[in-house]
Amino acid sequence: MQLKKSRLRMSTMICAAAMMAVEARADGPHDEHTDAIEVIGHYENAVGTSNAASQGYITPKLIEAKPLSRPAEVLEYVPGVVVTQHSGEGKANQFFLRGFNLDHGTDFSTSVAGVPVNMPSHAHGQGYSDLNFLIPELVSRIDYRKGPYNAQDGDFSSAGTANFHYYDKLPKGIGEMTAGSFGYRRGLIANSTELPNGNLLYAFEVVGNNGPWDNASRFGKQNGVLRYSMGNASDHQSVTLMAYQANWNSTDQIPSRAVSGGQIGRFGAIDPSDGGNTQRYSLSYERRITDHDQEFQLNAYVMRYRLRLFSDFTYFMNNPVNGDQFEQADRRTVMGIAPTWVTTGTLLNRESILKFGLTLRRDAIGTVGLYNSTQRDRASTVREDTVGQTSVGGFAEHSLQWTDWFRSVAGARVDKYNFSVSSNIAANSGKTSDQIVSPKLNLIFGPFDRTEFFASAGRGFHSNDARGTVAKVDPTTLAPVTSAPALVRSIGSEIGARTEWIPNLQSSLAIWKLRLGSELVFAGDAGTTTATRPSKRNGVEWSNRYRPREWLIVDADISTSKAEFSDFDPSGNRIPGSINRVASLGASITDLGPWSASMQMRYFGPRPLIADNSVRSMSTLLWNGRVGYKIDPKTRVVADVFNLFNRSVSDIDYFYRSQLRGETAAVGDTHFHPVEPRSLRVSMLVNF
Repeated sequence: MQLKKSRLRMSTMICAAAMMAVEARADGPHDEHTDAIEVIGHYENAVGTSNAASQGYITPKLIEAKPLSRPAEVLEYVPGVVVTQHSGEGKANQFFLRGFNLDHGTDFSTSVAGVPVNMPSHAHGQGYSDLNFLIPELVSRIDYRKGPYNAQDGDFSSAGTANFHYYDKLPKGIGEMTAGSFGYRRGLIANSTELPNGNLLYAFEVVGNNGPWDNASRFGKQNGVLRYSMGNASDHQSVTLMAYQANWNSTDQIPSRAVSGGQIGRFGAIDPSDGGNTQRYSLSYERRITDHDQEFQLNAYVMRYRLRLFSDFTYFMNNPVNGDQFEQADRRTVMGIAPTWVTTGTLLNRESILKFGLTLRRDAIGTVGLYNSTQRDRASTVREDTVGQTSVGGFAEHSLQWTDWFRSVAGARVDKYNFSVSSNIAANSGKTSDQIVSPKLNLIFGPFDRTEFFASAGRGFHSNDARGTVAKVDPTTLAPVTSAPALVRSIGSEIGARTEWIPNLQSSLAIWKLRLGSELVFAGDAGTTTATRPSKRNGVEWSNRYRPREWLIVDADISTSKAEFSDFDPSGNRIPGSINRVASLGASITDLGPWSASMQMRYFGPRPLIADNSVRSMSTLLWNGRVGYKIDPKTRVVADVFNLFNRSVSDIDYFYRSQLRGETAAVGDTHFHPVEPRSLRVSMLVNF
């Protein structure tokens, strides 16, 4: 097959081909089309393998080299992504990307083993993405895309998308024991076994952690995966069962005045009864059939999910006697199916790929509620709803190789949403629906001397919480409110380049901008939906991977962005919480005799905390390190050090009004969640 056709098919069917390549390395002979990929370092982002400069793939080698304090931190190798936490370890992380404070996942779509992670109409915020059930050692590949330029990406993907793929068969069995500072401990057993007609992968993980907090977090996690797969590269199917549960105490963000006044220490809590518990169980099925120039893929899943979360961010502002703690509860069943067809052929005597697919998802939310509580005892109901949400989408995408140096990828998707809400407040019950069309276009020029150029544009969207689309009154005050639209459009564009012109250096540059019809936010802490103002964002991302020696890999990423409301308001035009500078630098030494090591730096800059920019956060700079020693071919010891220089900085900052015990009125103040102090974790790993 000609290289041109191989490159076209690779670029258009990149996710499927990537999975086949990874499975092949673990399971046997590989598909001929993967030969077009040239791997540099830990990334398979070579020229000819993507449709945009901001699209890429992360391999297990990188995940293995990076010290991780939380599972979701693997996403920080997506250039420009920051993963933090403002609460207990069992709660979903905070995400930042492209000028967004993504909260717990809105506008950033994620999936694991074909199962979506984002939760619409969630008790703690729209798009809630809890990745604590992820087991990094099982990840065979992460493919990521930024911006609304890909037709297969729908809800929550305006800023970006990341899909985690699990191995069918582990290269080696894994036994791991970890112990560390502040009572951290982890045990993992994972392996694959051959059965008469396939492979069975199994993994079980147990984690405990108290953290540095004055009120010990007592985080406990049990996590398991069973995955049965059978077939080959042309006819493959798998069934995956995932089960996860966790419980914890929370130390949420705290007011600066409480620390400076000596009321609590830097790692103290105002309400030590905050915390939560969650469960997530899923069963998924994946099928891929390749026949000459046609391919069929199918993902189907069913999931049961539970959450109870207790928080208190305003302390004694609303209830001076018992405090302002509230409980959020979410109980749902999620079902979905997503078939995709790909056909390779010719059009106008040019190589052509047609890809189209459908998505269907149903969230049957038995309870999504907000309650007043005291010391985790439910005191009264603010609101309690039963929600049914169904989304149906279809997309088509066509790739055409016009010349040896130019191809186009044009597509569109159509999405329709139906919402049904039954509320304990009769005025807030009802049904509504909405639909949206999202065209996409990518133009790829090259390669010219191992350099490619990209121009991308597209429309995307995010859905709003179903409760906000039918709301008529505020659940707390019963004052009239305006219902929010179900779907909010985004419009994005990007130009970029990727080059391997300098030997052993892979570099990409992207210049982008994005507009949102409105910054729609569901305030899970208050039970109300607020449709804020329209916004605009733009920025630059520069990503570099350099391998000067076989044993040395250097990564350097810089991202800058500017986020503003696009209309006029006397209160100001800055979007609170939007980070405008992110940088990371890493160096990894591998297979230098028995030794391995890595050093990682992460920086995210100051940001406005209110719209007029008069209150700003400080910047955060952290260094983490890892040293490993191979005792024998099957055994090694790894030591990870987090916050190497013990910097007293914040994971996240907010500015809002709160009232402490003894204060006679609410006070506007900066509230912060501190980065954990320097800590050490030592692991013994045995392969079998």
